[in-house]
Amino acid sequence: MGNIFGRKRRPTRVTEQDRAILQLKQQRDKLKQYQKKITLQLEKERLLAKQLLKDGKKEKALLLLKKKRYQDQLLDKTENQISNLERMVQDIEFAQIEMKVIEGLKVGNDCLKKMHEVMSIEEVERIMDETQEAIEYQRQIDDMLAGSLTQEDEDAVLAELEAITQGEEVELPEVPSESLPEVPEVPEEEPERERVRKQPEREMLAA
Repeated sequence: MGNIFGRKRRPTRVTEQDRAILQLKQQRDKLKQYQKKITLQLEKERLLAKQLLKDGKKEKALLLLKKKRYQDQLLDKTENQISNLERMVQDIEFAQIEMKVIEGLKVGNDCLKKMHEVMSIEEVERIMDETQEAIEYQRQIDDMLAGSLTQEDEDAVLAELEAITQGEEVELPEVPSESLPEVPEVPEEEPERERVRKQPEREMLAA
């Protein structure tokens, strides 16, 4: 049923440091409660001592003030203990942060080591040398091409590059789709001299 309505939460891992911090905070809270209780009690005893003095009961008032003085000292010790506990909590929490930083550095170092194993210094040097050779080879080709072209060729190349960049197209004449009409054959006429020469022969044959 739990899988239907939602995912199960993974149990939170509680470390020894977490338990120590929890115990320290609990002790601190108890001391604060005790401190608050003593502070209220001291205020009541101060008012009571004042009333005893008004009533002329000086000895009882003096005894009550001595008790109040002792409780004041306990209150100061309690304050110091609370400060020590809070400092301890802060130190442990900061140590946890340092541990996380160290773990992150460890993971980073492991990744760097694996990357260095894949890409050694020799491999990097080889790639850099090949890259430099390719650059030099391309530079030689560029120099050769630059030397073999005239200024007119250079201008033509630049013009063609500009036309390609701007997307211009060269317009060509359209080819007609209709077929050409057939021309009738005309019989060849005899030359004038040949016709005059053959005229007597034709007359004789006709007679």
